[in-house]
Amino acid sequence: MNFSIHQASHIGNRKYNQDRVAYAYSNEALLLVLADGMGGHLHGELAASLTIETFVETFGRLAHPHIADPDEFISNTMRHAHERIMKLPHDRDMGGFPGTTCVAVLVQDDRMHWGHAGDSRLYLLRDGKVMARTRDHSIVQHWFEQGMISAEQARNHPQRNQITHCLGGIGEAFRMEHGKPVALQPGDVLLLGSDGLWGPFSDQELIDAFKSLPVTEVLDGLIERALKRGTGHSDNVTGVAVRWGGSETAHNTAEPVSHVLDIA
Repeated sequence: MNFSIHQASHIGNRKYNQDRVAYAYSNEALLLVLADGMGGHLHGELAASLTIETFVETFGRLAHPHIADPDEFISNTMRHAHERIMKLPHDRDMGGFPGTTCVAVLVQDDRMHWGHAGDSRLYLLRDGKVMARTRDHSIVQHWFEQGMISAEQARNHPQRNQITHCLGGIGEAFRMEHGKPVALQPGDVLLLGSDGLWGPFSDQELIDAFKSLPVTEVLDGLIERALKRGTGHSDNVTGVAVRWGGSETAHNTAEPVSHVLDIA
């Protein structure tokens, strides 16, 4: 497979960084996964870390070299991560279990399979357009779809972080949504981001950012700009970006390889 890839994160103006991100690949499959832990006092970073760990471990076990059923892999692994989170020790007086968003992508046979829970997003960018994007599981997204607020109001709404679906948290909050598989083309860009990354930008700004520069420069630049726009109150800012196609770096491996971003 040929692709260029970069992942990065910044704590922003928060006390802890509860975002987690990783990628893994075999000769025939590429996994991208990002999780944004919820609730500082509930240690959301534990839920996010466990989610990433579950995806990477399952991919390493099954991708030899391909995944038999990509959509089933995503849904089963996400549910397994949720179940593992719900077994973590917790303090009932603090409101329940740790929780996390999750967005996961599996690329195989030049097709992108994806699923998510919460408001961490996937963008597929092609030829100056957003070809596919996750739908936020949030109160504000619901208000937007009902015509109660505009897209710009939704992007800046103070209740934007009130999500309706997650892993962990309370049991009935778990629900994941599958996206329709999409055939990839050379030059396509896949971007996974926590709300701290996508929140400060319009779709057009993200499209423009990836038009020509390498994904490493673009992602690092977006993180820097997000921090500046949120000066003094920035959320954790995390993403992983991929440019797909034959002109990118070849990744050949005898066994699955994983790269979990080290976040202190």
